[in-house]
Amino acid sequence: MAKKQEAKAASKGFNWKSLTKAELAVISIGALAFILGVWGLYTRLFVGEREVGYGSYVVWGLWVSMYLFLAGVATGSYMIAVLEYLFNVPMFKGTGKAALWAGLVTMPAALASIGMDLGHMERIINVYLRPNFMSLLAQMVWGYTLFLLVVIVTLWFAFKRPSDTFFKVVLWIGFFMSIFLSGGVGALLGVNASRPYWSVGLLSVQFPIFAFASGVSLMLIVVGWFMHFKDEEQRYHLFRWLGWVAIALSLAKIYILWAYLSQAWYSQVPDVMVPFNEIIFGEYWWSFWIIQIAIGTVIPLVLHMIPKLAHNKFWAGAIGVMVLIGFAAARANIVFPAMSVEMLDGLPNAFFGPHLNIRYFPSSLEWSVTLGVIGAAILAFVLGAEFLAVFNKPKTEVK
Repeated sequence: MAKKQEAKAASKGFNWKSLTKAELAVISIGALAFILGVWGLYTRLFVGEREVGYGSYVVWGLWVSMYLFLAGVATGSYMIAVLEYLFNVPMFKGTGKAALWAGLVTMPAALASIGMDLGHMERIINVYLRPNFMSLLAQMVWGYTLFLLVVIVTLWFAFKRPSDTFFKVVLWIGFFMSIFLSGGVGALLGVNASRPYWSVGLLSVQFPIFAFASGVSLMLIVVGWFMHFKDEEQRYHLFRWLGWVAIALSLAKIYILWAYLSQAWYSQVPDVMVPFNEIIFGEYWWSFWIIQIAIGTVIPLVLHMIPKLAHNKFWAGAIGVMVLIGFAAARANIVFPAMSVEMLDGLPNAFFGPHLNIRYFPSSLEWSVTLGVIGAAILAFVLGAEFLAVFNKPKTEVK
C-alpha cells in the first residue's frame, strides 16, 4: 500500500526527468522566443508605443493580426475537445484535456496581444463597468471573458467529474461560443465601413472554418510530438482522420480564398483593389505567396498525400506547424493591406511624421512583443500539460 501511495505521489506535479526530447526541444524554442520578447514587453509596458510601426493612418498591425490568429487557435481547440467529450468519437479518447488546455493557454495569449495594441490598457475595465452591448467590441470582450470561464469549468469537469450530466450542458455552451466567437472576429472587421476590403463577402464566414482548421493543425502537433497512447493504432487512426480533414480544409481554404479575392478583383472598387494589389503583386506578395500559400497550404497538402510522411510523428507535427504559420500569415494578409488605403485622397502627402504613413511593416518592438507572447504561450502549454499530465504519459513505478 505504501509503495502504491508513493507511486501515485510521484506521478503528480512536474518532473523534469519525464520530459521527452520533443518537449525539451519545444520548451527550448519557447524559452528563446520569450527571452527575445522580454525587451519588447518591457518597452511596451513601461516606455510606450513610440517605436511601433503603426500610427495615425495605419491603426492596426501585427498585434491585432496575432490576436485574430491566437483567438482562432483557442476556439478551434475547443471544437476539437468536444469530439471526445460531447460527440464521443472513439479515436479522440484521451485528447480532450490537451485540447482544452491549449484553448485555456492561447486565449489569454490572444488577449495579451490585442491588449498591447491599446493605448491605455487600464481602460478595458470600462467595457465591464459601462458596456454598450450594441457594440461588437463590447460583445467580443464579454464573450471572450465568458468563454475563458467556460473553458476553465470544462477542464475542471474533465478532470473531476467527466460523467456528470451538467458537463454536457457546459460543453454545448462552450461549443456554441467557440463558433460564435471565431466568426465574431470576422464580423468585427466586416462592419468597419471605412475599410471596403473587409466588406467583401465570405470574410466573416471563413473564420469559423479556419478556427477549426487551426485546432486540427494544433492537434497534429500534439498527437505527433507529445501525446502517449497505449495503443499505437489509435495514433495511426488519428493521423489518418486529421490528415484527411486537413486536406479537406486546405481545399476549402483555397476555394474560399479564391472566391474572396476574385470578388475583390471583379468589383474593381478602388479601395478594394489597392489591398488586393498589395497582396498579389505589392509589398506583401512574399507573405501571401511564400508563407500563406507555399508554406502554409501547398507543402502541407503535398506531405499529407504521402502516407509515409503523414503518419510519421515528426512530419505530422511539422505539417501542423507549417499550417499554423500559414494561418498566422493569412491573418496578417487580411489586416495589413487594408491599412494601405488612403482614408482621404492625398492625406499621406499632406502631413508628415514618424507615425503618419500608410506603408506598414512591423517594427522590431512589435516582433519582440509577439515573440514574447507566443514564447510564453508555448512554455505555458508544454509545462502546464506536463504538470497536469494531459499527455497521458505512463506513470513511473516506484520500487
